[in-house]
Amino acid sequence: MAVHDANDVGALAAPIAAAIGEPARARMLFQLMDGRARTSTELALVAGVTPPTASAHLSRLKAQELVRVEVQGKHRYYTLANNHVAAVIESLSVLAGGSRAAFVPSTPDHLREARTCYDHVAGSLGVQLHDRLMALGWIAKAHHAPSDAYEITARGRAGLARLGLDFDLVDGARRRIAFGCLDWSERRAHLGGALGAALLSLALERKWVRRERASRRLEITGAGRRAFAARLGVTL
Repeated sequence: MAVHDANDVGALAAPIAAAIGEPARARMLFQLMDGRARTSTELALVAGVTPPTASAHLSRLKAQELVRVEVQGKHRYYTLANNHVAAVIESLSVLAGGSRAAFVPSTPDHLREARTCYDHVAGSLGVQLHDRLMALGWIAKAHHAPSDAYEITARGRAGLARLGLDFDLVDGARRRIAFGCLDWSERRAHLGGALGAALLSLALERKWVRRERASRRLEITGAGRRAFAARLGVTL
């Protein structure tokens, strides 16, 4: 692995920061935080620019590996490049909220309880799931890894299996198993990585949560509230 000094890292980070920092491009990236793919025309409307200008912006974002594109027939669909990009955008949401002597969330109420952060659960539900898995000893700080990285314990594998988690989505993923992703509304960590994505998939499959159309919001169903309380001790 190449080792860079601070000057090298700064030089490498500057064009990425510049790509994110342009307002129209930033609006596009924040729109893609719900994990859904969108066309350049849809993103042009979000950014308030013309379709040709949107295409130029998306080319810049793609060049910096912030978005990826998939071609289906005549259409090109854009998504965030990966969960690392999502974590950066979520962290920028925290910074944009400013600092307060006593933290008072400014997040819209309909997004505070549960929403998506790229492909995992954020909001109060996401934070409580993170904290509960730690308290149960199902996840733990990973040794010899970044400070936000977690590993699944033997107890966690047994408990998550009883919950019905598909470990193929975790063990086969070419990404970090789990990490703490700073939550925009709660200013505490929710669970990111392959495990966070697998938990969202499980919750959607069991109809514990439902995606709200054209929004990051997740609706927690009655069955979901009962399941989260009975199986994990998470109450909302």
